[in-house]
Amino acid sequence: MPTVDTIAAVATAPGRGGVGIVRVSGPLAREIAQALTGGKLTPRSAVYCDFQDADGEALDRGIAIRFEEPQSLTGEDVLELQGHGGPVVLDMLLERVLSLGARRAEPGEFTQRAFVNGKMDLAQAEAVLDLVNSATRQAARGALRSLSGAFSKRVHGIERELLELRVFCEGAIDFPDEEIDFLSESDVGERLEAVRNHLSALRADARQGALLQDGLNVVIAGAPNVGKSSLLNRLSGEDRAIVTNVPGTTRDTLDADFDLDGMPVRVVDTAGLRETGDAVETEGVNRARRAMAMADVILWVVDDRDTSGDIGEKPRARGMTDATATTIVARNKADLSGRTTGRLSPGVVRISALTGDGIDALAKEIQHAAGYRAGEGMFTARARHLDALASAGEALAAAAERLGANQGELVAEDLREAHEHLGLIVGRVSPDDLLGEIFASFCIGK
Repeated sequence: MPTVDTIAAVATAPGRGGVGIVRVSGPLAREIAQALTGGKLTPRSAVYCDFQDADGEALDRGIAIRFEEPQSLTGEDVLELQGHGGPVVLDMLLERVLSLGARRAEPGEFTQRAFVNGKMDLAQAEAVLDLVNSATRQAARGALRSLSGAFSKRVHGIERELLELRVFCEGAIDFPDEEIDFLSESDVGERLEAVRNHLSALRADARQGALLQDGLNVVIAGAPNVGKSSLLNRLSGEDRAIVTNVPGTTRDTLDADFDLDGMPVRVVDTAGLRETGDAVETEGVNRARRAMAMADVILWVVDDRDTSGDIGEKPRARGMTDATATTIVARNKADLSGRTTGRLSPGVVRISALTGDGIDALAKEIQHAAGYRAGEGMFTARARHLDALASAGEALAAAAERLGANQGELVAEDLREAHEHLGLIVGRVSPDDLLGEIFASFCIGK
């Protein structure tokens, strides 16, 4: 896709700062550089100079760097002007660039051009935004790994394995006279199973990556005066919610963000669930139910002095809403009950939001409910990646079933479908690659 125009934009965040950058990409970048600086710029060399207007007067003074295609961010000729970070100065500089033939870039267009010009694949392009929007250090590291190609390499590895299987299968279908009996190959089933295992491992890691990027929505719910607001404050590390002994203090939802071993978590405090004649509190209860319906995890808080025990608490919590979220029972106020804090059973933890005892066990239970495991080597992923991997997994499962039924043509179609789903992740599906592999791998041209 050849570039026919030149784009420009302010590349630094809005507001005032010590440095502001105007970025230019396209065929006019070299001419614009010469007009602005009054001389030729050596590629990849920083020059401190005036940025000139049409009359040769200085608009600003800073550093100009030119990158020659294809060795640039976008794969095109690129110019970066690093001037002072005032909005007026940057607007003047951008207007000067636009007057020299560039147009204003659309949102994300520099990264889009990098993708179109083969400087990065689609998963890497998405990782640029993930890196900018990272909510935790672990998420930032994961986004950088995706940007560096960690996720894409795993996808490409499975694609190569699939390609080899498709070569066998489609070669047997298209060229039966070559005595290539795909289904009689003793290791085809084993190789297909290996691909499925590799895909399953990638899906598990991608789910971790999605948690790094999207985070977890945790809603605290329960009856009035069981310590929900105290728990919000304890988890967030801030006094976000008003805490009193008066039931019904919380009338609206209140949220806070915190970092749980690198996983971003948004925790939402809600009004106590009870029947009430107070119109304001009734609306608070309705909002609590809506928040529960959107939760990934519900922390159902009960007073540990309640002698009814844990039996029935989870069904009771689920009965308060149509939510399908995982429910964790937090038996609070252990400081008053005098009982030992910690995990009592799967999904049930005794805590004291006042003292902090048992909060670590509750945090681990939240991690377990989300399926999150902290660790190095993680990369970020998105919901569309998970959908594509799931669809590829379904196609491979169908291929394995049809392989056992000796249905070669249907196996080939399932493998093709799985390959296409993987191609959607990186933004590349190339049938010509398959054709080349077939001709290279088999002696067909006789």
